[in-house]
Amino acid sequence: MDTKLAMVIDDSRAMRGILKRILLPLGFEVREATNGKDALDQIWDHDLQPGLALIDWNMPEMNGLEFVMAVRKQKHLRQMTLMMVTTESEHGQIVRALAAGAHEYVIKPFTAEAIVGKLSYLGVLPQIPALEPAGNG
Repeated sequence: MDTKLAMVIDDSRAMRGILKRILLPLGFEVREATNGKDALDQIWDHDLQPGLALIDWNMPEMNGLEFVMAVRKQKHLRQMTLMMVTTESEHGQIVRALAAGAHEYVIKPFTAEAIVGKLSYLGVLPQIPALEPAGNG
C-alpha cells in the first residue's frame, strides 16, 4: 500500500482539480479517474495500491458505491482508506456508503479545512518533513 498515493475519483474535471489542489500540498501524489471503472482499470493496469481514495457517488459507468464495494472485495486493496465526497446528503445514503466500507463521508460543498480535518482524523496525512527553524541572525 502506497500511503502517499491518493486517487481522486469524480466525473467532474473541476472537482478533481479542487481535490487535487487540496491533496498535493499535503504530500500526496494524486491520480485522477473519471469514474469507478476508470479507477479500477488504472489500479490493475499500473499495479497501483493507493492508500487513499476520494470518491464521488454519482458517476457514469461505475458509481462511487459500486467502487467501494469492488475495492472491499479485493484482498490487496482492503487497507485503502475510502472517503466519499458527494452531494448525496440523505442519512440512508451515508449509512449505505459506510456499511459498504467507506471510512468517511464529506458532503459537497465542502471547505479545504473539512477535507484536511477528515484526513487528519483518519490518520492518513503523509509525514511531511518539518522545516528547519530560521536562524536568529
